Amino acid sequence: MFRRPLPFVLLVLLPAMASAAASPEAERWWSHVRVLADDAMQGRETGSEGYQKAATYVVEQLSAMGIKPGAGDDYAQAVELVSRRLVDASSRLALVRGDRRMPLVIGRDAIIASSLGESGQVDAPLVFVGYGLSIPEAGHDDFAGLDLQGKVVVILYGGPDHIPGALRAHHSSLEERVKVLRKAGVVGVMVLWNPKSEELPWARIASSRFEPAMTFADPSLVENQGLKVGVIFNSRHAEKLFAGAQHSFKEVLAMADANRPLPRFELPTRLEARAEWKESPVKSANVVGVLPGSDATLAKEYVVLTAHLDHVGVGVPVKGDAIYNGAMDNATGVAAVLEMARTLQALKPKRSVLFLLVTGEEKGLLGAHYFAAKPTVPMSSIVANFNMDMFLPLFPLRHLLALGQEESSLKAPLQQVATAHGVTLVPDPEPNSMLFIRSDQYAFIRKGVPALFFKFGHAPGSPEERTMKAWHTRHYHAPSDDLRQPMDREAAAKFVRLLSDLTLTVANNPERPRWNGDSFFRRFASTPVEEAHQRMP
Repeated sequence: MFRRPLPFVLLVLLPAMASAAASPEAERWWSHVRVLADDAMQGRETGSEGYQKAATYVVEQLSAMGIKPGAGDDYAQAVELVSRRLVDASSRLALVRGDRRMPLVIGRDAIIASSLGESGQVDAPLVFVGYGLSIPEAGHDDFAGLDLQGKVVVILYGGPDHIPGALRAHHSSLEERVKVLRKAGVVGVMVLWNPKSEELPWARIASSRFEPAMTFADPSLVENQGLKVGVIFNSRHAEKLFAGAQHSFKEVLAMADANRPLPRFELPTRLEARAEWKESPVKSANVVGVLPGSDATLAKEYVVLTAHLDHVGVGVPVKGDAIYNGAMDNATGVAAVLEMARTLQALKPKRSVLFLLVTGEEKGLLGAHYFAAKPTVPMSSIVANFNMDMFLPLFPLRHLLALGQEESSLKAPLQQVATAHGVTLVPDPEPNSMLFIRSDQYAFIRKGVPALFFKFGHAPGSPEERTMKAWHTRHYHAPSDDLRQPMDREAAAKFVRLLSDLTLTVANNPERPRWNGDSFFRRFASTPVEEAHQRMP
């Protein structure tokens, strides 16, 4: 059942008491979080009534700040989707070894992944293919020399340490993986997590199967079709997959942890799978606002600020609470974008700034991909994207992680602004988490736009690191990611000031940001300016 609401008097008094010592900037930021993560929003599931309430609130705030509609004469960019929900009672998984059939318990041993696959049955051999990565630029190919036609590949999520994190992440994206697997004739994929890099307890992963998956109604926008089944296997039960094989799962993990090359070998087991999906149409919308630039020439170009407005809605109850409020993920990011809009409106940047609050991030970055495919301004006019997603203001802002900082000329203004705010930039501490591809900036990167994705950082082995890891274990995609958890509101306000200064710096610089000459992502650039840079020796 849902959490019982607090009496109205307490709802009025508690925020006032909590923010008594807060600065006006911190309280304004918190006021947005408080509204967006309230139980009344019902977790802001894509296309739901709660999501529409949240979108209406954001539009009201942008309009009151003087931010103009950014989707023609409207703030809403409509996105047509299809919801697909697994019929759990009609779905089956089993391992077959010789004449022995071993049913798997869905939810305990494994789950059928919601992001890909079709209704129907699969009966196919299993082959372990290491990390399941094909990265020509790094001379790495886990599929070389293997006959995978009609088979299900088993992969360990992650990648070799010697391959740069951003490159590893790009080739780990679902779109790139499916492209390679289709070419190899694979019919399905089974994913195992290294226990050392798991972000969520298995119980939370298992319960996610009850959440509806979504895809685009327009099939031309769908990039992950072509596989019949996807399975996520509980790594603590994985030895049953490897029984009688050339290597045990324990041995594979030891090789991965030692950064040794992973072997590839057939498993003496077949997978039997049956899945049934029910589909229904869903309508949702991105919220788009624009602050026109103050310079007649530069105003034709845009810096885009993004944050996802959706979360996962109402789900499996945990301790009696079924509302997944998504306060950190991502009411905090939306609130940051709104306060940046307020700040920048007063500063009159020379380039235009586009504020994009997207739908469907939790369903596979759908809103951002839709905007990138059907932008409301020419994609060639977008010079940079800064993305705010669950930036985690859990402690004072002393270190900042900006994923993508090594890939483009954005590093220089970022370093300048961070230094001015007394903040130290830090590298990605966990490249195998693949954060670089797991939020909305990735849709812009694939269109050639230099982008940065921000989170609070920490020093290795610090109390802040332990705090952040504990937050992921306890609260990430859980009902407890709500307004009752502690947040450092002054640190969030400092984050807003820093990102506003960065946006202003880039917006006022006559020189357009560009990819570094050695960046893999430079190849996606499509603007005349970037193409000219690519032709330079």
